[in-house]
Amino acid sequence: MIETPDSVWLSLRSEASKLSDKEPQMAGFIEQHILRHNSFSEAIVFCLASQTHHPSISFETIAQVFHDVIQSEPQILFDLCLDLRAYLQRDAACENLLMPLVYFKGFKALQIQRISHKLWTQGRRFLALFLQSQVAAKFSVDIHPGATLGSGIMLDHATGLVIGETTVIGNNVSILHSVTLGGVGSESGNRHPKIESGVMISAGAKVLGNVSVGRGAKIGAGSLVIESVKPHATVVGVPAKVVGENQKEIPALEMNQNLQIASPD
Repeated sequence: MIETPDSVWLSLRSEASKLSDKEPQMAGFIEQHILRHNSFSEAIVFCLASQTHHPSISFETIAQVFHDVIQSEPQILFDLCLDLRAYLQRDAACENLLMPLVYFKGFKALQIQRISHKLWTQGRRFLALFLQSQVAAKFSVDIHPGATLGSGIMLDHATGLVIGETTVIGNNVSILHSVTLGGVGSESGNRHPKIESGVMISAGAKVLGNVSVGRGAKIGAGSLVIESVKPHATVVGVPAKVVGENQKEIPALEMNQNLQIASPD
């Protein structure tokens, strides 16, 4: 069970050492990202800041911002560890902890949003929006810094993902690529979806407006959700309709995209 930054750091260093021996051509890259660092937070700062600096804002400046935020909000590291575990447990393409940390843009976009969200709540909104813009340009993933995210989240592939400002996402949620959690027009205020824990949102689904998606619900690929979804329901279609229900399943953890179609009465 991967739970703490210390245990994750030990596992990452062990993986990195073995990989460096196995792939000597990658030794310098692995050294730069993992082995040369003295702490987990230092490695995280390097991996994230190296993706977000700008010609007019140096790597060192961004790295210092990230360092300061993580020091002031240690929960970010714990949430990050749970996100790493989510990738390892749910993503069939993820073979070790190094992969999401170094390569997976959904994971990196998620962690940068955690930092930008802290800046947003501190009133440093222009800097938070800069980080959002950099991530959108680099990864084609657009998560507003105002969105509130739980832990144990997996953004699978993540290309084309859009998450609006007043979105709230619970714990242990899985979201695939090309998903939109957006508004329905030019209204202001609380205007984005509320996604409860254990939900799986399949590729290309759109959830629009201040609607709730209940705990353990499953949204089928390509669906358009414009009304609230009750817990443990499976919905599909445009607009989305309930096609099944499973009180025992936790879709986000099982990543089973088959649909439980309810039999007609």
